[in-house]
Amino acid sequence: MSVVVIAYDDEALVAEAIRSALDQGPVVAEVVAVDDRSGDGTGRVLDELAARHPKVRVIHRTENSGGCGTPRNDGIRAATAPYVMFLDSDDVLPAGAAEALVAAAERHRTPVAVGVCVRRELPEGRDVRWQPVLYREPAVLETAEELRPLLHDTLCVNKVYDRSFLAEHDIRFPDGRFVYEDFLFTARVYAAAPRVAVVPDTVYVWHVRRAAARLSISLDREGVTNWQARIAAHRAAVETLAKAGQPGLAAACRTKFLEHDLRMYARDLRQRDADHRAAWWDLTRDHLADFTEAEIAAASAPARWIARFLLAAPEPRDLPRLSRLAAGPARLLPPYAGTRTAAVWSEDLPGAEFDGMDTLPLDELPLLVDATLRTTGGGQLALTVRDLYGRLAEAVPRTAEVSFLPREGGGPARTAHAVLAPGEGGWTARVPAPLTALARTGRRRGRRGTQLWDFGVTVTCADGTSFTTALRLPDGSQRRSVLPSSRYGVLLVQQYVTANGSLAVRLAPGARDGLRAVRARLRRLSRSSQ
Repeated sequence: MSVVVIAYDDEALVAEAIRSALDQGPVVAEVVAVDDRSGDGTGRVLDELAARHPKVRVIHRTENSGGCGTPRNDGIRAATAPYVMFLDSDDVLPAGAAEALVAAAERHRTPVAVGVCVRRELPEGRDVRWQPVLYREPAVLETAEELRPLLHDTLCVNKVYDRSFLAEHDIRFPDGRFVYEDFLFTARVYAAAPRVAVVPDTVYVWHVRRAAARLSISLDREGVTNWQARIAAHRAAVETLAKAGQPGLAAACRTKFLEHDLRMYARDLRQRDADHRAAWWDLTRDHLADFTEAEIAAASAPARWIARFLLAAPEPRDLPRLSRLAAGPARLLPPYAGTRTAAVWSEDLPGAEFDGMDTLPLDELPLLVDATLRTTGGGQLALTVRDLYGRLAEAVPRTAEVSFLPREGGGPARTAHAVLAPGEGGWTARVPAPLTALARTGRRRGRRGTQLWDFGVTVTCADGTSFTTALRLPDGSQRRSVLPSSRYGVLLVQQYVTANGSLAVRLAPGARDGLRAVRARLRRLSRSSQ
């Protein structure tokens, strides 16, 4: 295998990336490192690595390409091994990744093999699997129809490709400044309808550095030009699939746009300024106008509901409601207009229909569970399960199980149960929230400094159905409390709302950690005001 590593102004990180490729063992015959005319010491670092490691070859571009496609194409042309894989200079390959992919491709004689990519949030180290539903078990995808779910995975890096397959179909990345070049490259791969081997192993670690001085393209979504570029890349991918005689894959690509891209950007729209919102709204409506109703209806809820709302509303409106419906988990805030069988966004937008509101299972509905955290008495959550067009009244909520989830992962640290009773606005219960015990658990797990905790709730109904969601802080306010603690002296508690609109808490056990948390908060406020 040839591993193509592209780098631009990444002298501090590129060596780690290349070492992770070399550590794959004999399966990696060479590492082709392409320096895209860096302005820092990246080229020097690469040359030093090449001097020490015979497998490393360096290509120094004389001009910066402006994107990721051209240096990757340079790497493909320079590669000599039968298979090629791509690695960005700030990411790493986990142990055994190359062997797992090449073995699967050779065993099943497929020109493409794909595996799990993990998004690792830094510096916290929290891992989130990318598109996990696609990689639950080994498989060989034989037909274009079987390839359709893979349209949700637009990454080029968690895959290995037979170089002869790429050459036969003239598959390359778009050259120059083409944002989201992965979209078009993977569309060209899928358009050739290859047999694909799927492995459930983690084969790529995507480092997400949200506090970096220079954000990656996928994270730098402040400007509306990023959304414009994403739409353009999506259109090019759909056209590529359609021209290749793959209408089913083209339709799956449109579905992916609604279920992933549209929701991700709509969720954050309320945080943008008025000019951004207006431009985004016009761009989105223009793009969605090309979708047929059948293509919109094929998307899952709430993606299809969001698309219909945007098409029905000529100007930005109802942004908090849109944001919560687009987030994960999806939650539909009131008011609830129409009827159970003809539910709509609002009375003045009857075309924005919530189809399936009367038939979807509970675990696919955007249900609300509100919560207020009281820190007195050791901590307590007051829950209210809200009804939605009578669906919960029919099922009759009986119990609630709250999970306390450490942000760094590892499963719930604690759970608490309560019986729900009919109350004002829904079904209510009070659940212990053992804040000091959570802080102690975090310390035992090696978490020093501020701890971040999320809350999940599973509601089980009398008819045997259930659903799981995150808790919502209804008023959205942040509250801070300082609690006496026999173990730590004091426990600083801050409850806040996450980007997805969910209740979470920061815990800082002890005066020292509490002071650190306050200082970190002041630094964040200072940076945001600059």
